[in-house]
Amino acid sequence: MSSWTRTARGLRSASHPGPTAVVTVLAAAFALGVGASASRAVLVTLAVLAGQLSVGWSNDWIDAGRDAAVARGDKPVVAGTVSIGLLRRVALLALAACVVLSLATGWAAGAVHLAAVASAWSYNLVLKSTPLSWVPYAVSFGLLPIFVVMACVPGASAAPWAVIATALLGVGAHVANTLPDLEDDRRTGVRGLPHRIGRAGSSLLAPLVLMLATVVVVLGPDRPPGPGAWAGTVAALVLVLAASAGVVARIRTRSRLPFALSMAVAVVCVVLLVMAAPELVVPA
Repeated sequence: MSSWTRTARGLRSASHPGPTAVVTVLAAAFALGVGASASRAVLVTLAVLAGQLSVGWSNDWIDAGRDAAVARGDKPVVAGTVSIGLLRRVALLALAACVVLSLATGWAAGAVHLAAVASAWSYNLVLKSTPLSWVPYAVSFGLLPIFVVMACVPGASAAPWAVIATALLGVGAHVANTLPDLEDDRRTGVRGLPHRIGRAGSSLLAPLVLMLATVVVVLGPDRPPGPGAWAGTVAALVLVLAASAGVVARIRTRSRLPFALSMAVAVVCVVLLVMAAPELVVPA
């Protein structure tokens, strides 16, 4: 394998490709769902992608010392496929691109997205090891629908229920994603909210928050999202996925499945948001 290929694969892994892809695709679907033109949807998607790349790369750059301390061989820096310096450079370049692309959607909308990205960076830099570790997730996820609507529908914003639902999704994703690494994190001094309430508490908190997010999405719009049977089926699926995340996290302590299931819940909920687009957009 050539050095270029190894580096490219390392950068891809360090970008946290799963979360990056999910959030970016959801933003694109959200933009199209609220009636954005193709060009506007592409611009919004690229802005979100650049922001997500900056967050993912900065996370692995900032956490490189902790990852080495616990021999996280799955991390590119520890595996030697990328250097800390390279991650720092690409993270800052992605952040610069995010600033340009975000402001290209409009000053107000761009400021909202940059606030969301800044919130995510605050987690990497400071809040990850505090009881407020959940706050950046709530803020960043909650601002996403506001950004997309402001960027795609001039003079409008997102309905409050949509903001609440996405904020709850962010918190649930944070708690579930932390579960497989609780022990490694503790050994390196990370003491976020999930670490403080423990594995049992976090295993219950994640599905409960995700269930609440689903309820908000299903019941929030003034117009029902579909026939009662359809809504019930979707809600039941989401509840099963969320509950499974908690069970698996308790039984298989190193499993990544809780986070994958959380992202599945996010996909289902955003599909519902897109289908409820007329109720989601609130004129200023």
